[in-house]
Amino acid sequence: MKYILLISVIGILLLQWTGAIPLGSVGGPMVIAAAVLVAALAVAIHEAWTRKRGVLGWIVNIVVSIVGMLLIAPVGGAVMVTLLFPFMDGSSSLAAAGGPQMAIALAGQMVISLLGSWGALWLLNRWR
Repeated sequence: MKYILLISVIGILLLQWTGAIPLGSVGGPMVIAAAVLVAALAVAIHEAWTRKRGVLGWIVNIVVSIVGMLLIAPVGGAVMVTLLFPFMDGSSSLAAAGGPQMAIALAGQMVISLLGSWGALWLLNRWR
């Protein structure tokens, strides 16, 4: 799971550094959401594969992982904005600030979202 987190953070930072995340439109948040969704899906598949789940177990893992990510992702965004607000240099948003502030926010958002995904799977495994 540590490798999934590391690859996901590197992937989202590469998206930002290559300019694949548009900063002035709806496309930017959609690209970020797609990256986080793919990472949560990877967490669910990894957990189902390593624990040798059946078909129903795979489906439940995917649903629970995505729900956990969706519940925690807004909290992660709020936490990152709160932590980085003093460093935004008068910008109205992290996208407008760009640079290292945006990179830190993207990495933090990915980490917090995947922790939500892993936490949901952990709770599910406690009930099984």
